Amino acid sequence: MSTIVFWHGWGMGPGVWNDLTAQLHPLLSSRYKLIVQPLPGYTPAQEPAVYYSADRMLDDLMAELDEPVTLCGWSLGAMLAMLAAVRFPARVDKLILISATPNFMKRTDWPSGVALNMIDKLGAGIRVDPATALRRFITIVNQNDVNAREITRKLSEVTSAPIPVLESGLDLLKHTDFRPIVPDIRQPVLLLHGAHDTLMPSASAEWLRRHLPSARMAVLPGASHAPFLSDTEKCANLIADFMHDRV
Repeated sequence: MSTIVFWHGWGMGPGVWNDLTAQLHPLLSSRYKLIVQPLPGYTPAQEPAVYYSADRMLDDLMAELDEPVTLCGWSLGAMLAMLAAVRFPARVDKLILISATPNFMKRTDWPSGVALNMIDKLGAGIRVDPATALRRFITIVNQNDVNAREITRKLSEVTSAPIPVLESGLDLLKHTDFRPIVPDIRQPVLLLHGAHDTLMPSASAEWLRRHLPSARMAVLPGASHAPFLSDTEKCANLIADFMHDRV
């Protein structure tokens, strides 16, 4: 039996996957084991883990996996999954990248990113009042989603991580640019993106689709940055088709 591992995004705990894995279980459980793996420092059982390097975080995540897997990552988790596909090609069979970007920050040659002043403002808010800062971040995540109110409630229940973990995660996002490694990702890739994603515009996923050697892409019309919460059933069916090699 093969394994699908789920990596969540910045500021959100592993509980963010509860709805999707519940939908996927009857579709995939006969062939796949579903494992939700928290990022380091994101559960009360873990010691706070401060990472300023994606490589170091990935080393710790992959050390817990002892077999080839499909990686399903959301946002920061998707970036880490891309790096894993390049660094550990024999241990990563496929990628499912949700709300993915190779480059989180807006740069002169990359308009589909987050402005530096927004990240710095979020970091300052985390240091003063992390609960309020995370609530504001969730509002941005859900902007223009047809199910924004329900997603806000769900994400508010799974926000997680101590302040040092949140700060180091923001620093990692500010300084990570995976565009150079994207052509080296040889595994089959499924890109899922919300049409109304204002945090990571769909142009970032479209760039990935064009530059990945083997990728298919689906845009969910009513969703923003959390399409797997906005239209869980649709995302589950798309993932099941991908895992069963159905076009």
